[in-house]
Amino acid sequence: MTKPATGAAAPPTSTAHATSLDQLCINTVRTLAMDAVQRADAGHPGTPMALAPLAYVLWQRHLRYNPANPDWFGRDRFVLSAGHACMLLYAVLYLTGYDLSLDDIKQFRQWGSRTPGHSEHGLTPGVEATTGPLGQGVGNAVGMALAEAHLAQLFNRPGHAIAEHFTYFLASDGDLMEGVSHEACSLAGHLKLGRLIGIYDDNRITIDGKTDLTFSEDVAKRFDSYGWHVERVVDGNDLGALDTALAAARRTTDRPSLVIVRTHIAYGSPHKQDTPEAHGAPLGEEEVKLTKQRLGWPSLEPFHVPDEALAHWRRARERGARLEAEWREAYEVYRRAFPELAAELERRLAGRLPEGWDAELPAFTTGDAQATRAAAGKTLNAIAAKLPELIGGSADLAGSTQLVFKTGGGGDVAAGSWGARNIHFGIREHGMGAILNGLALHGGVRPVGSTFLIFSDYMRPPIRLAALCGLPVIYVFSHDSIGLGEDGPTHQPIEQLAGLRAVPNLVVIRPADPAETVEAWRAAILRREGPVALVLTRQKVAALDRTKYAPANGLRLGGYVLADAPGGKPSLVLIATGSEVELALGAYERLAAERIAARVVSMPSMELFARQPLEYRDAVLPPAVTARLAIEAASPQPWYRWVGETGAVLGIERFGASAPYQRIYQEFGLTVDNVVRRAKELLRT
Repeated sequence: MTKPATGAAAPPTSTAHATSLDQLCINTVRTLAMDAVQRADAGHPGTPMALAPLAYVLWQRHLRYNPANPDWFGRDRFVLSAGHACMLLYAVLYLTGYDLSLDDIKQFRQWGSRTPGHSEHGLTPGVEATTGPLGQGVGNAVGMALAEAHLAQLFNRPGHAIAEHFTYFLASDGDLMEGVSHEACSLAGHLKLGRLIGIYDDNRITIDGKTDLTFSEDVAKRFDSYGWHVERVVDGNDLGALDTALAAARRTTDRPSLVIVRTHIAYGSPHKQDTPEAHGAPLGEEEVKLTKQRLGWPSLEPFHVPDEALAHWRRARERGARLEAEWREAYEVYRRAFPELAAELERRLAGRLPEGWDAELPAFTTGDAQATRAAAGKTLNAIAAKLPELIGGSADLAGSTQLVFKTGGGGDVAAGSWGARNIHFGIREHGMGAILNGLALHGGVRPVGSTFLIFSDYMRPPIRLAALCGLPVIYVFSHDSIGLGEDGPTHQPIEQLAGLRAVPNLVVIRPADPAETVEAWRAAILRREGPVALVLTRQKVAALDRTKYAPANGLRLGGYVLADAPGGKPSLVLIATGSEVELALGAYERLAAERIAARVVSMPSMELFARQPLEYRDAVLPPAVTARLAIEAASPQPWYRWVGETGAVLGIERFGASAPYQRIYQEFGLTVDNVVRRAKELLRT
């Protein structure tokens, strides 16, 4: 048998300021975590065991919530950024009376269960955010706190604080090592988000060993330099100290707060406390038995929940019902005093679009050549005037991405000016992506963020999580291809379109001209079940003659026939997106002059096209027409689905180059001449 861990904490009977009932409630969380992980034969028991006292104090004495209504607007938000410790959250949700049963706890990590291996928003009641990759939940919490501050400034009135909740996050050593937490917390301190409270579980253990292998910074000084208020709790079992620190954090509303809690992973385990073995694996049946005995647990039966502990935890139902009733009573007074404000807030929270929101979208005339990023900026401001919930900004690239709110009450979000609409994220794409998700999760706002397409790589984890959670975030990615020219291969995206298109439930739209750009924005605003990426040019593109070619509203279908062969009977189909649609149309005209019947399909969104009925897709891409050529200044992989075995793709399978974009297109064979040549080759095979 292994020797007891060095420096193991004292037995639980010495826990400061804890009654026997307190201790029973705390140990119920610990034993549920041990048992669930043991039954699943997978999971992370140590952190829930260490943090059980913190969870008890937070959920019993500080957090405002109602288990009967997890989505009540007036509640505090709690984000478990250390998602691997999800058994801590599941145990507390079950014990406090959310719609989560003991059987759900027993099904931890099993197929179809409501208790997956990392908590998922929308699956388990009471889970505010899906936080798998470490650090993401920290950014989500910053976004939620910013949304609360934004809505509070817009809707609160003297004596009527409708939006006045706190946002808490729980972070591990790993969360604070990940760069995304640095970016998000730096911005939170700069914006002085005073209703944001972070809790740092300082257990000094990671998978590979003790944190001193890699992590020796002074976290308190780091957060102090961000402009945060910092509290320390030297013993994570000291309920009085936890209570005092959380109360101090709540009182400090002129800046965010971080509560640093020194804990012992797998607290109470005779042989695995304070060891890496307790982080990501079951304790083992024998160790579970010994730990329960050491904790003075009344039963060795798995999933034993003492009646008195459950009854005490379940008092949260009565408390939550009272808190919500008090808030609703105050809200009714507010509604009577400010009916228009209340109606607007309710519309936003319900996600309903105002009447006529798209009545004044711009119309671009033939020959009005401009970059689609410029057309997108104009369209955004036409929408912004009618859609006040739309807020966001860029990662220090507003002038380039042209995502700037100039209408409908723009202004720059800053400390004390949280009700403005232009968020300056700074050069923080990682943090921006996670904050956008937090804004969307909070509700009442519709977030949009922008950067160059090449830097979408920095945002892949939050983009993926937005798609996984079905969050209606809008991304504006400009400088979409080698068309950005002289900045060269470090900035010219090649594989990024293919990578984004591979993300399930992400809709990618690359419009061909200004008219399609307007329709792209319309499609993005209408989509509520997941994120949308608008991919836009730096260089100018022509505004297509829509009296000659099909109207741009075909974009809503993902792909549509832009120009057709006589009688609608093509022998060849040219498919393109973005700036390459011009090349396809140029080739179409040349082929028509040679009596070659071609069809041009604009396919700005493969995802939207794939969702159309088979009959429509076959009408656009007739199965009998096997000569298909796709043209796009990007990696060709996604196109093989649409061109089939006998078709071809004119794309790019190398990095770009530094030169004027016209020369680069020529050198890469993205010319009308080459499209015509490749088309004829297809027809000959």
